[in-house]
Amino acid sequence: MNVLHPVDWIIIAGYFLVILGLAWWVIKKRQDTSTDYFLAGRHLGWFIVGASIFASNIGSEHLVGLAGSGTTDGVAMAHYELHAWCLLVLGWIMAPFYMRSKVFTMPEFLERRFSPAARTVLSGISLIAYVLTKIAVGIFAGGIVFSVLLPDISFMGMDSFWVGSILVIILTGLYTILGGLRAVAYTEAMQTIILILGSILVTIFGLKALGGWGELRAIAGSEMFNLWKPLVPAGIESTWAPIKEVGKMAWYFNDNYPWLGMLFCAPIIGLWYWTTDQYIVQRMLGAPNETEARRGSIFAAFLKLLPVLIFIIPGMIAFALASSGKLPALQAELYGGGTEIITENAQKAFPLLVAYVLPIGIRGLVVAGLLAALMSSLAGVFNASSTLFTMDFYSRLRPKASQHQLVWIGRVATGIMVLIGLLWIPVIQGGRGLYDYLQGVQAYLAPPIFVVFFLGVFNKRLNAKGCLSALIVGFAMGLFRLAIDTPAKLITDFAYAEGSFFWIMNNMFFQYYSLLIFIVCVIVMIAVSYATNEPAYEKINGLTYSTTSKEDKDATRASWTKMDVFTSGLVIVLIVAMYMYFTG
Repeated sequence: MNVLHPVDWIIIAGYFLVILGLAWWVIKKRQDTSTDYFLAGRHLGWFIVGASIFASNIGSEHLVGLAGSGTTDGVAMAHYELHAWCLLVLGWIMAPFYMRSKVFTMPEFLERRFSPAARTVLSGISLIAYVLTKIAVGIFAGGIVFSVLLPDISFMGMDSFWVGSILVIILTGLYTILGGLRAVAYTEAMQTIILILGSILVTIFGLKALGGWGELRAIAGSEMFNLWKPLVPAGIESTWAPIKEVGKMAWYFNDNYPWLGMLFCAPIIGLWYWTTDQYIVQRMLGAPNETEARRGSIFAAFLKLLPVLIFIIPGMIAFALASSGKLPALQAELYGGGTEIITENAQKAFPLLVAYVLPIGIRGLVVAGLLAALMSSLAGVFNASSTLFTMDFYSRLRPKASQHQLVWIGRVATGIMVLIGLLWIPVIQGGRGLYDYLQGVQAYLAPPIFVVFFLGVFNKRLNAKGCLSALIVGFAMGLFRLAIDTPAKLITDFAYAEGSFFWIMNNMFFQYYSLLIFIVCVIVMIAVSYATNEPAYEKINGLTYSTTSKEDKDATRASWTKMDVFTSGLVIVLIVAMYMYFTG
């Protein structure tokens, strides 16, 4: 299958030239200071903030995972994408505290609220998590895209997976190293436009090939268009039983998502990711004031609603085209000669749709959008990781380091992350079970971080000992589960004895285990804090609701208008409307 025409290659080359030109223009404007390198001088406007947040979130794993889930399960996974409301929590509740504190990193905020030890623990865990999850998953998903769209490439014995991954990692790393957050944010804004435009074109041409929206609904059926049907259990036991094999439970999205666990666990993960994770919040910290930060968050919330229409729906279109026989080539790719879609092949639904449905020229633009998704997510993790290392570790070890030295260390740290990304390639290419395994990692890391941030902001009585205890206990519980899951997931033919303690732990739905971590962390943080001395309230002025001064409250009130309230309300209305529409 010769996917790309010379015209497509010209368009892709043009995309790279535009990105490099924009990056070079931004790099020339840089100043040799830590504020400029890590937070773009705090000069990012709301459009750049919002577009950059969206682009950092939407990586190639969304094109692979969301479109794949649309192909096999319909709109079920839209629940995650409708977490756009979490960005409103970031803009309205957390932004005032973050912007007033003038911090560079989320662990630094935790230090100001609690203690230096809390900062160190969170920084270390975050860096490890970024290497294990964000870089790994991004490269894995990008490799799937390359393998479909660039099947005939062979260079020095390397296939398309290697060639594409190395090229994108090095190019992304280059402008991230040189330009810092300013280059990342501006290129991500451009990449957001290309990604959205390209994905919309996939939806439009896919529906055209299928025969329209009505034909999609007729072929896919009400079940694939129903967000709520999977939430209705077949038996009472399936609403709460925490072990996968108990009672042959009927409700899953794809055999791994119990409805009660999703109902309570998904918001915890969503709020952790969108409101406390350095990877996302750093873009907002680059805004000059609360107004721009909040409006950037609101804009990102609007953009976050798009994946349902531009990623999940194309996956459903691929299913309809294949199952109806309207596109035999696509049917052969997805079904593999059988009677059911092969789950692994469904992961290729989006790039396959690009290959078979789009005309010459348009295909090149969409491939550029796919590359934009991969590059933006990698740039985000490279930049966030270098910021965490430089500001949370190096600057504390070398408090007298000059601004130039901090920037230089930041570039070295970014370069190291690029090398780690390259070293991940053979690991990622080696086994597809790794992708599913990594999806559960954040469910084990999120609860303790969510607890200490939100409880810390809302309750001034909680102290440093309670925070540190919750972090240590929560992370220990998460690492314990990962130690049990790892051999079972990544080693062929490995299995625990059925009914044993390790078997129960391994087969407990990760959502329920995540909820267990959350509950334990809440209890530990409150119990330890109230059993020990009160914090020095004068040192946490402005960092909790109870210690916020009247002047700060007045400044926050002056930072928003009725239009900000209206647009935020519109996001909520759109979320509710989408839930109501997708009812079968």
